[in-house]
Order: sequence, then structure tokens, then C-alpha cells
Amino acid sequence: MGSEGDAGRRVTSHAELEVWKRSFSLSMRIFELSRSFPREETYSLTDQIRRSSRSVTVNIAEAWRKRRYEAAFVSKLSDAEAEAAETQDWLRFSVACKYLDSDIGKDLHEGYEAVLRTIVGMINHASTWTIPSGRRAR
Repeated sequence: MGSEGDAGRRVTSHAELEVWKRSFSLSMRIFELSRSFPREETYSLTDQIRRSSRSVTVNIAEAWRKRRYEAAFVSKLSDAEAEAAETQDWLRFSVACKYLDSDIGKDLHEGYEAVLRTIVGMINHASTWTIPSGRRAR
């Protein structure tokens, strides 16, 4: 099993996946940056961007635990893919509303592009990630 950055070594936990680490880091960066968003955005943009960014990471974790079943694995990765795309749109709103500097928004957007590329690669090569019948998950 492997992905960009994970090739050649045995991954035993979702937290070891480079894509999980990248998405977690991006989510934490969004959390820190969104602390300065206006109070009137608390229950809209701020909550939404935090939720969707965290959901990318959580769905990758869930996919990892569902890799006994290729369809379930792909389904959770598809959810992660959708949440990453949603986060990109919330970033666009954050920049358009001038809550985020455009360079920071661009950097975060590109970070999610890298996450999306890896997730799509994992989906397209799901059989290399799933656990063959008869083997136990770690």
C-alpha cells in the first residue's frame, strides 16, 4: 500500500498517511486563520469552513478503517474529495469577503489541490489500498 510520499513503506495507521498529515495541517491552519473572521460569520462561513476542512481529514481516517471493503473505502474517500472541494469554495468566499489575504487563500487552495490529487489517485487505485480477503487490518 502506498501513496505519494507513502510509497515503499508499510503504513499502519491513517495518521501516517501523507495525505492525512497534509489535510490535518491545512485544517489547523484554517482554524487559526478563521479565528480573526468577523463575529457575524461565526454561525455561517467560519463554522462551515472549519467543518468541511476537518471533514476531509476525518473521512480519510474512516476510509482507512473501511479498507476491508473496496466500495466502502472508495465511498469515504469520495466524501473526503467532496469536502476538500467544498473547503476550496469556502476559501474563495473568505478571500472575496476580504477575511483572508489572497496569497494565503491561494496557498491554502493549492494545498487542497494536492490533497485532491492524492485522494483521486487513491480512489483510482483502490485495490492497492484495500485489504485482500483473509488478511487482518492493523
